Amino acid sequence: MNALIIKNLTKTYKNGVKALDSLSLEIRNGMFGLLGPNGAGKSSLMKTLAGLQQPDAGQISFNGNNLIEDPLSVKKLLGFLPQDFGVYPKVSAYDLLTHIAVLKGLIHAPSRKEQVLALLDQTNLYSQRHQDVYTFSGGMRQRFGIAQALLGDPQLIIVDEPTAGLDPEERNRFNNLLSEIGEEKIVILSTHLVEDVKNLCTHMAVMNKGKILAKGKPADFIGALADKLWQKTINKVDKLAYEQQFRLLSSQLNTGKLYIHIYAEDDPGHGFEPVKPTLEDVYFHLLTSIN
Repeated sequence: MNALIIKNLTKTYKNGVKALDSLSLEIRNGMFGLLGPNGAGKSSLMKTLAGLQQPDAGQISFNGNNLIEDPLSVKKLLGFLPQDFGVYPKVSAYDLLTHIAVLKGLIHAPSRKEQVLALLDQTNLYSQRHQDVYTFSGGMRQRFGIAQALLGDPQLIIVDEPTAGLDPEERNRFNNLLSEIGEEKIVILSTHLVEDVKNLCTHMAVMNKGKILAKGKPADFIGALADKLWQKTINKVDKLAYEQQFRLLSSQLNTGKLYIHIYAEDDPGHGFEPVKPTLEDVYFHLLTSIN
């Protein structure tokens, strides 16, 4: 069983932004969703875990290895797909993946070739193996990204906003690929898309302003919100009045009407009806609880 333990991690950038604020987290095998709005500090955490930047304070250990004192110890066990990554022009998928494999230390040519071809097949890119990665669509490029992250059989895989900008078909294809990676590794999915976490992750945490607001199982979060969520259709001009009177979690405009969800321990009256909570409701509940 792999174990990633983060204690009191702090990072402040030169511009004064505190990206990580005494953050602590413990992650075991399986898909773990790190959910938070843009600017929450998710990418800063991912870069720190990947050894791309040093924290100001705190500890990170993976299977007993100190990642801050010895960042090279984890890089052999790490697969990382950043939010944005560049590729060389006029280099095929096979050649670029082979080049990355060499950089990762896969020096035995026959086994390296076997692994490269197997990963291209796993990511459904085998038929495009001789095509330049530079010409790939966004979804194909992301699947190539996960192929390079899987080189060397890593035990810790980090994917940062992997489905941002993908169309629904490519997003589903990529998520299916992530779910196939298996339960014998730690896979951290950093995203602001609630649906991706709901569909993929057995455990999750919600992050905002450099802090972990809550962590646990999605089903437990949803259960804790049961009988405390209420909905109503209102005129959009009345939204401000409802925000002042109730704890508004979310609103959605549809055909000129505004559907609102509020949090209340007891029946709030005023025509509100109970509604079954979703993970999206949990997300907004946690975010609004500190704002």
